[in-house]
Order: sequence, then C-alpha cells, then structure tokens
Amino acid sequence: MNKIVQRYIFKEMLAPFGVSIAFFSFVFIMTQLPQMTNYVVNYRIGLTSLGLMLLYSLPFFLQFILPMAVMIAVLLTFLRMSGDMEIVALKAGGVNIYRLLPPVLVFGLIGAVINAGMAVHGLPMGRKAAKQLLYDVAVAHVDIGLTPRRFIDTYKDVVLYIHEVDTAGRTLRDIFIEDRRSADMSSTVVAPRGRLSVDSENMVANLRLFDGTIHQVGLEEGRVNEVRFETYDIRLDMDRSMDGVSRRPQHVEEMTMAELRHIITGAEQKDGRYYKALLEWHKKFSLPAACPALALLGMALGVRARSSKRAYGIGLGLAFFLLYYILLSLGWALGEEGVYPPAIGMWVPNIVSAGIGWILLVRAVNETPLALPPAPAWLKRLFRRRQ
Repeated sequence: MNKIVQRYIFKEMLAPFGVSIAFFSFVFIMTQLPQMTNYVVNYRIGLTSLGLMLLYSLPFFLQFILPMAVMIAVLLTFLRMSGDMEIVALKAGGVNIYRLLPPVLVFGLIGAVINAGMAVHGLPMGRKAAKQLLYDVAVAHVDIGLTPRRFIDTYKDVVLYIHEVDTAGRTLRDIFIEDRRSADMSSTVVAPRGRLSVDSENMVANLRLFDGTIHQVGLEEGRVNEVRFETYDIRLDMDRSMDGVSRRPQHVEEMTMAELRHIITGAEQKDGRYYKALLEWHKKFSLPAACPALALLGMALGVRARSSKRAYGIGLGLAFFLLYYILLSLGWALGEEGVYPPAIGMWVPNIVSAGIGWILLVRAVNETPLALPPAPAWLKRLFRRRQ
C-alpha cells in the first residue's frame, strides 16, 4: 500500500510543478520585456535573435525558479490532500506521515539534479552565448544607434549630433561632436562629412572625419585653441552603447567549474574576485540542494495547513521562498565583502529551510501544536488599549 500511495503523491506533484515552471518563466519573460523592446526598436534585432537571447538567459532564472516550483508543487499537493481529508484517511489506515516522505525527497532530488546541470553547464554556456550574440549584434548594427538630427549620448563622455546618416555606406554628413573624455580639456569637433568603421576585436567604433575643425577649451586655464584638419579619427567605446557588451574579463557566472577552481586555488590574496568565485562555486551546489530542502518545508506546511485554497498555498510558498532568497542575498553580500566565509552564506538558507521543515513535520506527526513564545507585555498593553 505504501508504494501505491507514494506513486500517487509523486504523480500528483507533476501537474502543479509544470504549471509553476510555466508561470514563473512567463513572469521572467515579462520582466525582460522592456529590455527586449529596446533591442527591437533601437537596434532592429530580429525575432530569431530575440528568442535566442531569452533562451540563453533561461538557465540563470531557472536555477531560482526550479526550487520555488518544487516547493509550490509539494505544498499544493499536500494542501489538497489535507483539504480532501486524504491525510486523515491515511493516518486512520495506519500510514505514518513519514512514509509519505520518499516521493517528496525523490521529487526534490530530481529537481536538484536538473538544477545542478543548469548551474554547472547551462549557466556558463548561456551567459557566454548571450554575450557573444549581443556582441555580434552590436558590431553589425553599430550605425543604427546614430539617429540623424538628434543628440546621441550612448557613447561614454561623448555627445554626437549628425544631420544625415547613410547606413548602407556608413557615411555621415554635417557632424557635431562634444568630447569630454579628457579631464582637463573639453573639445568640440565640427566636420562636413565622416565615415564609421568598427574594430570588432577591441569593441570600438572608429569615426573618421574629413575637412573639419577642433575647438579646444582648457578647463583649468581657460585657454582656447582652434585646429583645422583634413582627417581626424575619434574612437568611440561601444561598451555603453549596447548595455555593457564588451571583451572585458569574464564574470564569475560565465565561468566553468575548472575556471572557478583556478581562481580560488591560484589566488595570492583574498580579494573581491576570490570571494566572488568562491561564492559562485558554493552557489552552484547550494541552489540545487535547495530543491529537497524546500520540498521538505513544503510538505510540512501542507500537512499542517488549515486551508486547502491554492491562493493560500501559493502565497505561503512565496513568503517562505522570499525568506530563503533574502537569506541567500544577505549571505552573498556579506560573503562578497569577506565578513564571514562564503560557504556559510550560501548554505545557511538551506539549513534554515530544512530545519524549519523538519521541526514542523515532526510536530505534525506527533500532532503537537506550535509552542509560540508569549507576547511581550508592551504588545499586550497596546492591544488592551485598542480594545
């Protein structure tokens, strides 16, 4: 009988798990909508590239979505069973609540394996692929951001005004440039024509101007110079123009396990990069481990709950996952500064979640009410006054 019940519980968790994954993925896509709209409108990115961007960014969000979906699925399943008196019937039939744990833990472990695959392999591959895609788009469409007859400030410390733009030949007409990249001098460049080229290796756009004038003003001395030129090259940093796409050193989320290990073991001093690499290393294991920990918590909450409403279950699950995420974020922030070991910050949320879940489950099995501490005297006086 136990195996039949366990298979039944496992099957019951599949539907809410699928719905939770779909719902939270939809929420994620909605949060990305403004950025995607910006890419389509301003950079004319096609639907194929747009779809690839969303696909490449999914591993990052799935590592958080999967533990949440596992918890919601387990919680809703046991809420329904409690509301339909199935838990009471199982107890009356001699089935111990602990016998219902195996399908829950197996479900959580399956989620952990999938999440680990996402964290170890999917996340670095997705981050690198998304970065390369944005880089290719930035190189191919660098001229699209040059809107004629408008002031353009997408390049760092440089403001452009271009009267006419020929995107086919990348030629420009009637160009005005204010260049404030020098700390002690402001330069204004005016030229009747120019040509745009791209240095794809260094992620730099080169604007070559012809037959123009440079007006230079010394910010400290107030000295003014005027220089005429036949050709003048201005290098424009494309990093800011496409949301930080560049050939800069890898972010820790783009690194494989071997690359993270190399940074951790090869660090001569414990600096910010060392702590970030160590945090990412532990996060790749702690987030998958959150699946069985939160599954245990979801089961305990579902067994003890007095309401079988789905809205109640989803709200309860989200509240506890928010607590988990706050602890995780706090652990990352403190671990990044070296306040305490990164391992503690990444694993404490799992220990707290599993601990709360186990305590609640044991009390549910023993039918022991929660012993809450007495309210403080000042709180009792406050309620008496209001009454």
